Amino acid sequence: MRLYFSVVRRWWTVPAALALLTLVCWVLGGTEVPVPSFLGGMVSMRVQYFTPVLVIGAILYCLDRRLNAPENTAVVRVKRWDLAAVTAAVALCHLLGLIVGMDIPRNLMVLLAVALTVRRLSNEAAAGAACLLLLLANASLGRVYQPSGQPTGQWWAITLYPSGDLSAWTVAAVLFTGGLLASGQRLSPMRSFT
Repeated sequence: MRLYFSVVRRWWTVPAALALLTLVCWVLGGTEVPVPSFLGGMVSMRVQYFTPVLVIGAILYCLDRRLNAPENTAVVRVKRWDLAAVTAAVALCHLLGLIVGMDIPRNLMVLLAVALTVRRLSNEAAAGAACLLLLLANASLGRVYQPSGQPTGQWWAITLYPSGDLSAWTVAAVLFTGGLLASGQRLSPMRSFT
């Protein structure tokens, strides 16, 4: 089974993506980049805000690689191992969050919840696109400005909350758990395409 996960699923790419995430956050994390707004104009976001997409891409890549015959005849369902690997990636990202900021693992949990749910309904490409669309929607529609001119996030824009906000982390953890549960459900025979 170890050979299957390293050669077929290639789960080793996730720690590499986490290392790349850490490097990008250290080197370019505070750099502001212009992001097109849905309402016209541009908003600026830090590069660090988009780094969880690197890990999402690696996880979706690993989940997409499969050999159906060995997976269907395996003693232990491979899907359980996959969910354990996804959870381990989030745990490792929380350790790295002590270095790069706890908003990164929180945003990773939110994006993984979206990715796992969309992947269950569609495919990996749609899941990655939905994650990027969520980040862009939060960046352009989720900001409001206080009378003092200070930007603050809308209540629904969880990815914009400050890194120390416990309520946002709790919501992200609940969403991530829901995404894991949705991803772990068996498809009905009529819905099974793979």
